[in-house]
Amino acid sequence: MERDVIIACDFANKKQFDYFLSRFKGEKLFLKIGYQLFYATGPNFIKKLINDGWRIFLDLKLHDIPHTVEQGIKNLASLGVHFITIHAAGGMKMMEAAVRGIAGSHTKILAVTQLTSINQTILEQELLIDRKITDVVHHYAVNALQAGVHGVICSALESRYIKEKISNHLICVTPGIRLNESKDDQSRIVTPKEAHDNKADYIVVGRPIIKANDSIKAYHLYKKEFLGY
Repeated sequence: MERDVIIACDFANKKQFDYFLSRFKGEKLFLKIGYQLFYATGPNFIKKLINDGWRIFLDLKLHDIPHTVEQGIKNLASLGVHFITIHAAGGMKMMEAAVRGIAGSHTKILAVTQLTSINQTILEQELLIDRKITDVVHHYAVNALQAGVHGVICSALESRYIKEKISNHLICVTPGIRLNESKDDQSRIVTPKEAHDNKADYIVVGRPIIKANDSIKAYHLYKKEFLGY
């Protein structure tokens, strides 16, 4: 299965994004576009990026009743994006509806298990889930597999188990990746090499690349650490 580094493009507006991207001429980047930039630019912006040859991971984390999610996914898939995210916490029927929504497209659905900003304390005291966070992630991954979802968003702390015990065919996309930088608002973090060793298919890196003094150098460092070259 393919492995790559996905850059989380958490920019406030198109001008900031365009300036960042202009430094990567000749590169074939995989870009994650989330709420902030998508809401600032809209779907036509996504179409242009795809027409320009970039691979796009549209990270909108849909979480609603099944019918609403299916219709929303149908419209998003028509843009031609590579990945779209939903929340596994929406349940089996919602995930199945999301899969129906991509019919006829090349888009793949990824289910978010638990955000890497969530730790055991938050899980128990705020979300009132009295189970180990790893157990919750693994259970949501099983549900996603049974619903026909292509992959999951999880910490690389959980990706090895998912690959070895649940299904090697589930794509594991892992945020919360850091070298020696600040954790920022992440709780469960690993290094790129640890993610590789834990069988992650993709790592998602945002601030350590986009806010680096030399973003190109930072990108290639993460890529070397993850892919081993």
